[in-house]
Amino acid sequence: MLFESYDLAGLPLANRLVMAPMTRNRASTDNVPTPIMAEYYAQRADVGLIITEGTSPSPDGVGYPRIPGLYNQAQVEGWKHVTKAVHDKGARIFLQIMHTGRASVSVNLPDGARVVGPMAVAMDDSVYTDAEGLQPASVPHALTEAEIAKVVDEYAHTAKLAIEAGFDGVELHGANGYLIEQFLNANINQRTDGYGGSAAARNRFALEVAKATVAAIGANRVGIRLSPYGAFNKTGPYDGVEPQYLELARELSALGLAYLHLVNHESMGAPEVPDSFIAKLRAAFGRTFIASGGLDQEQAQALLEKKAADLAAFGRPVLANPQFATRLKQDLPLNEPDFATFYTPGEKGYTDYPAALQAT
Repeated sequence: MLFESYDLAGLPLANRLVMAPMTRNRASTDNVPTPIMAEYYAQRADVGLIITEGTSPSPDGVGYPRIPGLYNQAQVEGWKHVTKAVHDKGARIFLQIMHTGRASVSVNLPDGARVVGPMAVAMDDSVYTDAEGLQPASVPHALTEAEIAKVVDEYAHTAKLAIEAGFDGVELHGANGYLIEQFLNANINQRTDGYGGSAAARNRFALEVAKATVAAIGANRVGIRLSPYGAFNKTGPYDGVEPQYLELARELSALGLAYLHLVNHESMGAPEVPDSFIAKLRAAFGRTFIASGGLDQEQAQALLEKKAADLAAFGRPVLANPQFATRLKQDLPLNEPDFATFYTPGEKGYTDYPAALQAT
């Protein structure tokens, strides 16, 4: 089933393999996509769907060195080279919109930008900077309700720019402890206004972003990534996590989103995501469901066969293997990922992984 075509909300995919979003830090220092990024994604475009690395919707959301943005025209032009390269190879590509929120340090932000979040409480962790190495995360500015509305508009604006840049759609990054999950997670969000204090209030920001993005580009062009049992960026599970996310999934489904992409980081040491909950979440959403998290080919195939997922996302194996789908289909050897070059600038560990031994 992995190599069967699939209809994603009217968008035909060549197969059911997805390249998961992975931060690679190869944009320019002013957050513009570079030519090697087009080459990198094109090398991996025999999967049905590529989801890009997290891309900021505003200067405030950049967070890390050399990650791309999509909030100005130079960035639009840079991304056009990427989308054309991928489409020329036959794949579809969604832009992942990622606002880092409090998972940031001010030295990484452009002039005039600020670290923001739901609360004025710093993440108890360090963030890498090119200039000063690891630095403690900055204390964020707690967004007011009026400021939250402006951030919601930033997501919608970036979605429109994504379509202008040639993307097939966008994925809202509601996982891994970034801004949307900072509002969702009760361990972080202890607001007492309309955006905190109850499960419904914590869900509000995610739903407002989804509604605005759907209004901007259409529901069939919008997906979302969630990690309800994740622990990245000091999140973690909490009492009531399952009913909160089941209600969120139902409301996202009612908006008509193209897909829900579940992050399961058990293989990387995060808490176990119960199979029973995954089944309930899939049923609550009722639309295309993407599984991810340390999958190999056999596991992915099993998930599709038992209808536990519609698409299967792979991260590091795709990172290290140009023509990943071809390798799986033809049972060709896989390269091992070079962990030391995941976030370094330049071609090494990025576009220089050996290609497949056979052509498609």
